[in-house]
Amino acid sequence: MNKRLARLSISAAAVLVLAAGCSSGTGAPAGVPSHEMSPSSSSSMEGSHSSSTHSPTTTAMAPDTTQAAELRAALTSLLNDHVWLAGNALDTAVKKKGDLKDPQVVGAVKALDANSVALSKAIGSVYPDAEKPFLASWRQHIGFFVNYTLGKATKDDKQVAKAKSDLDNYRKSFGQLINSVVPELPADAVAKELVPHVNSLYAAIDASVAGKPDYQTKLTMAADHMLMTADVLAGGIAKNKGLEGEVDGTASTVRATLTQQLQDHVWLAGNAIDTALWKKGNLEDPQVVGAVKALDANSVALAKTVGSVYPEAEKPFLASWRQHIGFFVNYTLGKATKNEKQAAKAKSDLDNYRKSFGQLINSVIPELPADAVAKELVPHVKTLIAAIDADIAGKADYQSKLTIAADHMPMTAAILTSGIVANKKIES
Repeated sequence: MNKRLARLSISAAAVLVLAAGCSSGTGAPAGVPSHEMSPSSSSSMEGSHSSSTHSPTTTAMAPDTTQAAELRAALTSLLNDHVWLAGNALDTAVKKKGDLKDPQVVGAVKALDANSVALSKAIGSVYPDAEKPFLASWRQHIGFFVNYTLGKATKDDKQVAKAKSDLDNYRKSFGQLINSVVPELPADAVAKELVPHVNSLYAAIDASVAGKPDYQTKLTMAADHMLMTADVLAGGIAKNKGLEGEVDGTASTVRATLTQQLQDHVWLAGNAIDTALWKKGNLEDPQVVGAVKALDANSVALAKTVGSVYPEAEKPFLASWRQHIGFFVNYTLGKATKNEKQAAKAKSDLDNYRKSFGQLINSVIPELPADAVAKELVPHVKTLIAAIDADIAGKADYQSKLTIAADHMPMTAAILTSGIVANKKIES
């Protein structure tokens, strides 16, 4: 099992599978940019893919690590990041009263564009000729959302209407672009699939501009749609390239779901902490309350996902998960008030938490060693602390740091899924 855990210790977004479609006849994935090169990109996984029957009980590729499963998880990660980064960039601009030259706005936009580049490179690793057109198209639609936000913020109804019209036309052109590359995906179907993306992000932007307490909840809903979008795109690409495995198999679905929910955890935690700092520590402010509520809803959702497989573990998981969020809050308060003792205590609590969480997971899934699970959480703690430090200091690279923290979660999801698949002997 330790070897399996090591093999699954891939970089955060796992975009490698997109390259697998263009690799040699052995099915080994081609290399892609490393996580260090771009916050939303990823490196390749060691080993090659087998085309034989997939079962966790054999030496063949397990159903959660097939090319199709990797592809779906990769797209889920990148697309999920896109929504959070877009929402955060727009929200930062709103907070800074439209000052697009403010360092924090510039930094947020830079992090968002890094994600766009990572997405385009992922597509380009399979369809080289599509990389540049995809990037141009993707950047264009972000610009339309910016125009919509500016229109809403300045109460310019004409600009709002123009932006909505542009986005409606964009859906059609994007559908045509995807269809020209992946004929298995009809242009109209792709365009239709983007309707919820556009409408749900409108709702989130409206909430941000109006200062509504449910903004983070609305942004979560927009991000959650990306699970479906990634599934649709992965299905077409997998069919087009003849990738092994099942995009919609049980193992693939569990992995994609955990990937999204764990990434949402980081984004929501970061955003709740950022909102509290923006409101100068006023935990009773409606927007802070709303952000904390959205974060806890994610914790409940994660616990229910675990509980759907291991009913008796749902409540202990939720209690444990909520506890570690509290430790991050304590760390933030300590740093913000320059109380180094409180910050040190929080770090110690998080270190101890990793061990207790590892023991909890091992008690439910014996295939996952407690020490290995505890070790896997080290990057989660360190990267989120780095993001919190950047936020407190008002650094321009806060969103990039938060992206790095979020992009560790696909690896955590892969490891947890591997244990579930082996424990429950899932074969599809």
